[in-house]
Amino acid sequence: MKPTERARAIRKSILETFDGGKRGHVPSAFSLVEILVVLYDQILRFDASNPAWPERDRCILSKGHGCIALYAILADHGFFPKEELPTFCHYGSILGGHPKCGKVPGVEASTGSLGHGLSIALGQALILQQNESKSRVFTILGDGECNEGSIWEAAMAASKHKLDQLTAVIDYNHVQSYGTHEDVQPLEPFAAKWEAFGFAATEVDGHNEAQLKATFESLPLMPGKPTAIICHTTKGKGIPSLENNFAWHHKARVSDEEIDQLMKELADA
Repeated sequence: MKPTERARAIRKSILETFDGGKRGHVPSAFSLVEILVVLYDQILRFDASNPAWPERDRCILSKGHGCIALYAILADHGFFPKEELPTFCHYGSILGGHPKCGKVPGVEASTGSLGHGLSIALGQALILQQNESKSRVFTILGDGECNEGSIWEAAMAASKHKLDQLTAVIDYNHVQSYGTHEDVQPLEPFAAKWEAFGFAATEVDGHNEAQLKATFESLPLMPGKPTAIICHTTKGKGIPSLENNFAWHHKARVSDEEIDQLMKELADA
């Protein structure tokens, strides 16, 4: 599916941020774009002028290496000035290679050590449940990090406590750092695994904004159960030379010519 102009604009912002730092995980950020666009534009309750607003919905980016996408959407919504984006990975910048809670407005948890986001979201959802809050907790997981046992420990606890305000959104781009899941550690039957751990699970096209919106608006999928939304995506979506290209998983010392070529491909795609 061809990206919308909104998604294209966020991808352009990601590239500009990447250009500022001359390093980062661009393909991992690109596969997140539509998920973040729909969540922050149409689903989440928040106040960018008051990121700690108690009644806000929480969104934790567990796959913290995709943080450039989160920075782009947070800046676009006014959590911090867009002028910060080109300082990415500079000395003294608030924007590091992984998102840090308390340093970046709008970041709910410091992540990047993979496998922790669902456990953090579980704790937040438990507190909200105990306080009888209507706020919701979303955590965006990478498919590769779902190899971690901590994910499934948290899933069992979420099911036990019937945390239907908790949603795990999985960026299922089918590629880990150095290979496909089929080669590294197969995940299928993936939805059935989540269901076996007590979640209501569904699968969507993670680049189809209408599908994403309809699914998010239908939450919880089943009262009394946490939800897992498996979003089928393409790593590097939006720029053909990045799509499923292992060499681009993380790049450093990128030249101006390479950035110019990526910008041209994005405009032409």
